[in-house]
Amino acid sequence: MINRRSLLGSAICGVVAFPLGVGRAFAASGSFPLALSDEEWRKRLTPDQYKVLREEGTEYPGSSPLLHEKRRGNFACAGCDQEAFSSTTKFESGTGWPSFWAPLDDRVGTTQDNSAGMVRTEVHCARCGGHLGHVFDDGPRPTGLRYCLNGVALKFHPTSA
Repeated sequence: MINRRSLLGSAICGVVAFPLGVGRAFAASGSFPLALSDEEWRKRLTPDQYKVLREEGTEYPGSSPLLHEKRRGNFACAGCDQEAFSSTTKFESGTGWPSFWAPLDDRVGTTQDNSAGMVRTEVHCARCGGHLGHVFDDGPRPTGLRYCLNGVALKFHPTSA
């Protein structure tokens, strides 16, 4: 039987486990142009990057310096450096994570994510399969999409202009 105490306890566990990526195995399954061993990924990435990109974790909202990045340029996968989003599609969503209304062509893939007790669409890098975040259908025009991404999963490449 569910009571308020058990419901509250489950909710607290979910809030704690979700940002830490508990319960998720690995980034998108399948074959990708860049495939490294787990050991190689651990050498290449910081512990936080590994947790998000390879174990599908989530950084805490508001924790990424890229949330406030306003310069022109492109945001690339921190795992393989493939540019995936342009600063021209970045917007302030109020969620605490860098958000974009469209990716660069053929740079990301999506899969259904049934973790954390909900159904979402996961966004991963098309080159290495690294978990970048999720996409939702509550974004601005022209696409109506909100790619809500982990800043730790991204690198910023500024352009001069």
